[in-house]
Amino acid sequence: MTAKSQTRWTGEPADLLRVEKGFRLAEVDPRSTPGFDGTKKDGRADLADGVGELDELQERLYAQSRVEKDTPAVLLVLQAMDSAGKGGIVRHVIGSVDPQGVRLKAFKAPTAEERAHDFLWRIEKETPPPGFIGVFDRSHYEDVLIGRVRELAPPEEIERRYGAINDFEKRLTDAGTRVVKVMLHISPEAQKERLMERLDRPDKHWKYNPGDVDERMLWPAYMDAYQVMFERTSTASAPWHVIPADRKWYARLAVQALLLEALEDIDPQWPIADFDVAAEKERLAAT
Repeated sequence: MTAKSQTRWTGEPADLLRVEKGFRLAEVDPRSTPGFDGTKKDGRADLADGVGELDELQERLYAQSRVEKDTPAVLLVLQAMDSAGKGGIVRHVIGSVDPQGVRLKAFKAPTAEERAHDFLWRIEKETPPPGFIGVFDRSHYEDVLIGRVRELAPPEEIERRYGAINDFEKRLTDAGTRVVKVMLHISPEAQKERLMERLDRPDKHWKYNPGDVDERMLWPAYMDAYQVMFERTSTASAPWHVIPADRKWYARLAVQALLLEALEDIDPQWPIADFDVAAEKERLAAT
């Protein structure tokens, strides 16, 4: 269902963006805005309108978990080519809620200790506890994306990992975690423009990685790897959503909509006081 606070959608974001059987990444226009025919100004207005609702739902989820240990959690998985806007999602969407109820993890290249274990070993340690919104900025999917493109593991191991990921996510959803998987789909032209901006601005040099250009040269291989990833790991309990990301405002709005839908479906409730409220009012007034 469309989020209560976002009123300008013409269709259900989750349905329009979900990866279904027969999906082809090559057919998605990175500049499109599926389900939203408003302007950038309209999109920003809807994003602002959603902030209050997202903040309240997240606080209710966190508060409920303080007294109900089986409270669900939400895990947002963000995958994308470099400069597609993952950081903007974290700042402008996740950043609008109370940080004490958020667990953010940006996965880098595995350490020697992590390489000594199965690829999911370090991932499982970072899953959100009950009542939290977890965010994976890159994730276990790096092991079937860059792992496949750069041939960091044999083909049979890559194939094994798809099944291991599905089993892992099924355990999460069975335990009550809502898994929201998002691929921000940027065009190579938009990426080139954003990377050039990082080089043009000294205040953005810290965000530039010379290796990004090397990865750009493998763009077709990465798109093929993403296509296979969708086919192998978009499941009924943890489907993928592909969000066109050339327009940053739309990508942020769409991610917010997916999170709002997940939280509205959970419908967390404020905990009922385990004390006599009236009596406590009297006690407090007397002090």
